[in-house]
This record gives sequence, structure tokens and C-alpha cells, in this order.
Amino acid sequence: MKNPLLLVKFTLLTLLFVSTLCLPHTLAQEDYTRLNLPEGAKLRLGKGQIVKIQYSPDGTRLAVVTTIGTWLYDTQSYQEVSLFTEHITGDLSVAFSPDGNILATGSYHGTRLWDVGAGSHLRTLPGRMDFVKSVSFSPDGKTLASVGRRNTIRMWDVGSGKCIRTLSGHSDSVECVAFSPDGNKLASASRDDKIRLWDVNTGRHLNTFSKHSSWVTSVTFSPDGNTIASGSHDNTIRMWAVSTGRCIRTLSGHSDKIECVTFSPDGNLLASGSRDTTIRLWDVRTGKQLNVLSGHMSWVTTAMFSPDGHTIASGSGNTVRLWDVHTHKHLNTLSGHMSWGTNISFSPDGNTIVSGYWDNTIRLWDVETGRHLRTLTGHKSGFLNMVSVAFGPDEHSIVSVGLSDNTIRLWDVGTGKSLRSFSSDMEGFSSVAFSPDGLTVASGNIDHTIYLWDVTSGKHLRTLSARSSGSHTIAFSPDGLTVASGGRFKWPNDTIHLWEVATGRLLRTLEGHTGYVNSVAFSPDGQTLVSGSEDDTIRVWAVNVGELILTLEGHSDDVVSVTFSPDGKTIASGSTAWPWSGTNFVHLWDVGTGRHLRTLSGHSDGVSSVAFSPDGKTLASGSRTILLWELKSESGQ
Repeated sequence: MKNPLLLVKFTLLTLLFVSTLCLPHTLAQEDYTRLNLPEGAKLRLGKGQIVKIQYSPDGTRLAVVTTIGTWLYDTQSYQEVSLFTEHITGDLSVAFSPDGNILATGSYHGTRLWDVGAGSHLRTLPGRMDFVKSVSFSPDGKTLASVGRRNTIRMWDVGSGKCIRTLSGHSDSVECVAFSPDGNKLASASRDDKIRLWDVNTGRHLNTFSKHSSWVTSVTFSPDGNTIASGSHDNTIRMWAVSTGRCIRTLSGHSDKIECVTFSPDGNLLASGSRDTTIRLWDVRTGKQLNVLSGHMSWVTTAMFSPDGHTIASGSGNTVRLWDVHTHKHLNTLSGHMSWGTNISFSPDGNTIVSGYWDNTIRLWDVETGRHLRTLTGHKSGFLNMVSVAFGPDEHSIVSVGLSDNTIRLWDVGTGKSLRSFSSDMEGFSSVAFSPDGLTVASGNIDHTIYLWDVTSGKHLRTLSARSSGSHTIAFSPDGLTVASGGRFKWPNDTIHLWEVATGRLLRTLEGHTGYVNSVAFSPDGQTLVSGSEDDTIRVWAVNVGELILTLEGHSDDVVSVTFSPDGKTIASGSTAWPWSGTNFVHLWDVGTGRHLRTLSGHSDGVSSVAFSPDGKTLASGSRTILLWELKSESGQ
């Protein structure tokens, strides 16, 4: 190659190609929406709700524990590097080994050890150790302490995975454990309002600190090992002399329960996070409050200083915030995490998904890329925070209802602006649906009524009321002439009602379920209705005569969402259970025969909603995240 410029360009391109081949399996090759997906899923929208955070010892990684697993972020770019998950349950606690090579995670199903570099699972510690809320490595990395929902602490040999000893003495659940810097002592915090100090080598109980008047949620040693700090649900932080057990001082200032406390690496500062949504910085020597870091919208459950002491990372339900320790300025926010979803809906063109959440937010997602497009806010918080959403018959409009503020809002998808709102002084709305022509909105109410509204004017048109059933779920028939409703909030709620939209007349009642009716949906031709219930069954009904056609059994927990595929040949159903049961499945069924076609597993929490794309090729299922599943011809499986 005679041209020097071409030679330089060729060399640079070659080096770039080779370096790309040598990159580790990170976001340089794979977007986080596709990291460690369960079998059959093609995309993940969102990252789960935040529980805990932990810096690696060298400060290059930040582990974020969520309800779907533990994410690893690069602290230079704050890009997602890995996701550690078993697709069974989310995690509750995390700890790096002192050399940073091993990650320990505690979950509803025990304690797991992971290879950080390879991103692979090393070992699950044996024995019944469920609901593991805290894990901690000894300074030499040879021992791991873990606590479950029982009142004991287990000490494990990291190399062999064997339990060395069990520490007993607390009279209630242990919330947190921490090793002293020299590794000779272990501190444990408990719901029995006490901190206990243990000899690591013998397991002997050394002392009990007992000045708190409520749960002790967090405990940590100062870097020199002479002081313990503890946070409690009595809204205070206490500092203790390790040698004597004497309470040195009490730090007051938070207006709600303390969830976490942590020392700075030099031991001069203490940070505390609270349910009052703030992080407070304290001078350890004097106990003086130095500053309040505000910005989180919900409880601050976790906070941690970076190893160099320059940054604080704090986590609440939906965000991790990064703060400059010296200037107290907000530096960055890690977003994409979210609370449990209520329902999901595809846009008519299939390009967008809208989802409602228990934090009163609404999110829009790009179906092709998984990119979060926009968050809509406006519904007010209250005792019961829940937003239900639905797309209109075109892709430009969304309707939502807030259970706490009794308000229905219409939104413009393109701008994210609220176009109109209308409300009632009745009890909270719990469900919403657009009529097929887009002119009417139906809202279900926990006071067992359905309101019909004119979309253009916001005028209340009609009230449908049946004293024997609530309106937790509602659906329009495809021709818009009928509304189906099922209840949950009033007793009894094991019936389904069919209503004439034009007159508000009750057409018929469908009976057969033996538990709450959580979800109803019409078939595309309007001749059939499917319902899901707390009795763990799905029932298929002939609409015109009200007769039961099929009963589908296979779920082992509440069926909370059902829907027909666009061709009417398949039913998708989602169920929910306690996270540690591992039964949060989506099932697919053949409508003609009732035959079970397929089980989709991978959610770590209840499946709150299922929805087919308009072309029927994708199924979306909502929980702590939304999973998109690629579907083949289900009838051929």
C-alpha cells in the first residue's frame, strides 16, 4: 500500500477491529435490555426496583441490588456491565469480597456466590436459608456471614461453601450484619431493638447494645474499629463504643425511620438514609449534622461512600443518585429502575408500550429497542398508589386513572402532556378502558360502580352499578356496545357483569368463579369472554347466552391478567404469588381445545399484566420489569 494516508487508516481500522474482539462481554457488545434474559424472551424493559447498593473495593464497579437480580455498573461511564440473576427471585442484599473477585448475593431463595469477572454463578450455599437480608465478607475474604428471616446468623467458609457455625441469641429477625475491620468481631442488628457483638473465631456472644426503642435496621463499624453506628425505626442513629458497649451519642434529625448508615473511608463522616427521602451527613467527632441531600422521591433504603471517599451513592425505589461528598451537589442519576407495574398496553401500531406503576408514574417504551421514551407524572400520591393505563384506538392518546386521587387523565403520547382530566368525589378508580371508537372512557371504581365519560368534553355520561360486584377490571366489546366488569374490592366478587353501554342496563351475570375476578377480556369477534380469578382458574364464556365454555386449570396462584391474541386462537394468562414461591408464570392456551401450549418463566415477582402486540408476534408481560417474548405459531407447539 503506497499511499501513507491509506496505510494509517487501514492500521487504525485493524486495531479497532482487534480491540473490539478482545472486549469483555459488556454493553460494548450487548445492550442492557438483552443482558441475561430468560429463555424465550427477546427484550427487557426496565431494571427492577432498587433494594441495596455496594461499591467494589477498588471503586470501579457499583452493584445495584434489585427485585430482578443484581446489576453491575461501571463507575466511570455508569453503563450497565452485567446482570447477575437466576430468574427465580430478585435479590435483597449484596457484598463484594475484599479482592473484588467474588460477589455474594442474598435473595428469597438463599445465598449465591458469583465470579465478577466472568459474570458466572459459582456456588449456592446449602441449607434452608431463605429471605437473606444481609451478607458480609470478613476482611480476609475467607468467611461470609449471612442472615435470613429467622433469628440466627450463619458463618460460611467461602472456599468450601460449608457452614462453619450458627450464632443464636436474637429474639426476632436479624436485619443486618457487619464485620469489624480486624475481622475478629461481628455486629448484628435485629428487630428485637438490639445490637449484638460476637467473637468471630469462637461464636461467643460478647455484648448487647440496647438503647434503641424500635427495630435496628442497619449497623456498621468505623474504619478504626472502635465505634459502631446503628440506624433504627425509632428515627435515630446511635454511636457506640465497641470496647464498653456504651452509647456515645444519639443523632437526631430525620423525621422518619432510618434505613441505612455508613461511615466514610476516613471515618470522619457518617451518612444516613431514611424513609423521609433524605440522606444526612454527620460529623462523627461532634455529632453535628453537616448537610441534607434531597432529591429522592421515595424512601432512601441504601447509601454507600465510594472507596476514595469523594462520592456517595444512594438508592430509593426507582433511582440511584450520586453526590459529591465535598460540595454536596447531585452528580448523576442511574435511571430505568421502577416499582411494580399495574398494567401494560400496546399502541395500535405496535411500536410503543405504555405501563402504569404503583409509584403513580406512567412510562412509555420503544418496543423495537426497549428504550425508555418518557415518564408521565401528574397523579397524586396517597394511601393506595396505583395507576392503570390504556392506549386509545389511535397511537396518539393514552388514558390513565389514579386510585389515590380519583382522577382520570388523557395524555398526548407525542408530547407527554396531560390534555384533560376529570374526576369524581366517589371512591378511587382502579381500572380504565377506551371504547373502540375512542369517544368514550369507562372507569372502574372500588365502590362497585363503572363511570362512562365523554372523551371530548370530559362530561360524565352514565353510571353502571351493581351492589354485588366491584369493578377492579373492565373491558369494552369490540363493537363498543357492551362493557364487561369483574370485581375485587367488595364482597362477593366472584361474578362478572355484562352491561349495555347505550342504556347502562345490566344484560347478564356470569357465575362460576369461587374467588375474586381479577381480569376480563373479549375475543376479537366479541362472541367470547375470558376471565381470570383468585381461584387460580381461567374461564371462557359464551357472551350471548352467558354459558361457561371452558375452565382452564394450571396456575397454582391467583390469575391476575388474561387476554386473547389478535386472531382469537390463543389466550395468555399471568399469575402472581409471593416472590419466594417461584410460581410467577405466564401461560398460553389454545382457545378451541383448552389445551395448555406453553409456559413462560423468568419474572421474579407477580405477573401483573399480559398483552399481545397487534400483529400477534410478541407477548408483553409486566411485573417488576416488562419482558417481551417472541411468539411462533402457538397452535403448532
